[in-house]
Amino acid sequence: MKPPRFHYHAPGSIPEALDLLAHYAGDARLLAGGQSLVPMLNFRLVEPRALIDLARIPHLSGIGDGDPIVIGAMTRQRAVEDSPIIARRAPLLREALRWVGHLPTRSRGTIGGSIAHADPAAELPLILVTCEGSVRVEGRAGSRMIAAGELFDSMFTTRIGADEILTEVHVPAVAPGSRHGFEEYARRHGDFAIVAVAVSIEPNAAGGQQVRLGASGVGQIPQRLVAAEAILEREGLSADAIAHAAAQAAASVDPVGDANGSADYRRHILGTLLERTLTRTTAPIAATA
Repeated sequence: MKPPRFHYHAPGSIPEALDLLAHYAGDARLLAGGQSLVPMLNFRLVEPRALIDLARIPHLSGIGDGDPIVIGAMTRQRAVEDSPIIARRAPLLREALRWVGHLPTRSRGTIGGSIAHADPAAELPLILVTCEGSVRVEGRAGSRMIAAGELFDSMFTTRIGADEILTEVHVPAVAPGSRHGFEEYARRHGDFAIVAVAVSIEPNAAGGQQVRLGASGVGQIPQRLVAAEAILEREGLSADAIAHAAAQAAASVDPVGDANGSADYRRHILGTLLERTLTRTTAPIAATA
């Protein structure tokens, strides 16, 4: 299929792009990597009057070695995956990126584009929520930060205004001695996940563990599994505690069934994936506890 007619713009600056957004008054779409938007255009799922291509705007790409790690929204997913900074300081993000589509997809797709698209099955929104990251957005009135926990409203919907542009993704750097794990279940490699789980375990100042668990595919937005986190922080990382946490996680979600599986099926997959990922991630910790 062919896309509908649209005006194409390639601004050279953020202010120019914001002026274009204002001119089209909500009837324009921002083009980042295009891996989701272009198929949607071809299937006539969206028919904007204009596309505003962000590729020519300087300073929207790059990875800063600070805390938090600041990643330009137009940075290609493959560049993030290959970055030694990400490998050393945000390993959960790097592991999750290996599950995103296929190599050509990651070579064109951008980190900001995936997050702004807010597909409930996508890996990058899940990682941002699990790691308690945030994004910077720019508007004509200035810039503001949005925490990941407040960013996603519902399926394909965020709290980024129609007149704003996501410019940076902020990911907290992990502490030494941290553990992480990511796993998802899909019908074929490269497909969107039916269910995915993310695990981050960091030592805290009290000598225990701070546990962050996230899941996608079990709701309209990525979810933190806070009840399961509390079990592991309270009971430790033994096999019994992990089984308890996985069962609690499965019971705590309210997924919607579809052609890929019923709600009960998704709960079952969540519990299985979480127990497996936690066991793999914590094995050395549990052995010395």
